[in-house]
Amino acid sequence: MTQTNLWTNADHVLWYLAKADKIPHRTEGEGVLLEQVPKTVERILDLGTGDGRLLGLLKIDRPQVQSVAIDFSPTMLEAARQRFAGDETVEIIAHNLDEPLPALGQFDAVVSSFAIHHLTHDRKRSLYEEIFSLLAPGGVFCNLEHVASPTQNLHDRFRQAIGIADEPDDPSNILLDVETQLKWLREICFIDVDCYWKWLELALLVGCVK
Repeated sequence: MTQTNLWTNADHVLWYLAKADKIPHRTEGEGVLLEQVPKTVERILDLGTGDGRLLGLLKIDRPQVQSVAIDFSPTMLEAARQRFAGDETVEIIAHNLDEPLPALGQFDAVVSSFAIHHLTHDRKRSLYEEIFSLLAPGGVFCNLEHVASPTQNLHDRFRQAIGIADEPDDPSNILLDVETQLKWLREICFIDVDCYWKWLELALLVGCVK
């Protein structure tokens, strides 16, 4: 079966961007993520950067950090290019995360925000392996993610809380539980792996390398 992904559709992207700042507790999760990325990092990779929101937050306290931002949505890429116009420290690359990452060198931090859940489960795991290989010693991976609820009732509560109870589920979402993803990160040999923050279906998964 072919998986539907709506993120190349400009109307879907603009619908999401209009709601993004209103997602309850999102800034809490972003705040915890920012705490996990040392201010001394020299290179950051942002996977599924969207309009560059997360990278923009990271650069507030790390203005000189060299960054690579990846996305595949033309509308998101244009928004990111506008956000970072004139900033030579940010390289924006069009790439579909369904495919293996291109050669990018090493990074001190790899981050992602509400993007990896659009991948098949097999691709999620293989991407985690690629991320591990890209991280320099002492590096950190932070994935602020949309995860699966353990019950339908909790899923319904989440949809109600974010104001989409009357809308159909997004067919682009391929949600996976926290526990499975943490297990994968440990098997790949990330250390200090844990869910550092969670509210219903929003969770921050973190792993480091020695």
